[in-house]
Amino acid sequence: MANKMKSKKAAKKRFKLTATGKVKFKKMNKGHIMTKKSPKRVRNLRAAGYIAECDAKNIRKDLLPYG
Repeated sequence: MANKMKSKKAAKKRFKLTATGKVKFKKMNKGHIMTKKSPKRVRNLRAAGYIAECDAKNIRKDLLPYG
């Protein structure tokens, strides 16, 4: 019997797979020091980002083999 592949723990914490198979991530620069950032910028950072399909293939295949 073949061994199971392991998911990379770092990738597991940073990325989520959507139902359609896209790779979703939280945008950077929203951790702290919000005072110097404009409200528009902070508001836009709330929305999730999506990885480009060319990079998403590698993440799905190598880093998150079981989703």
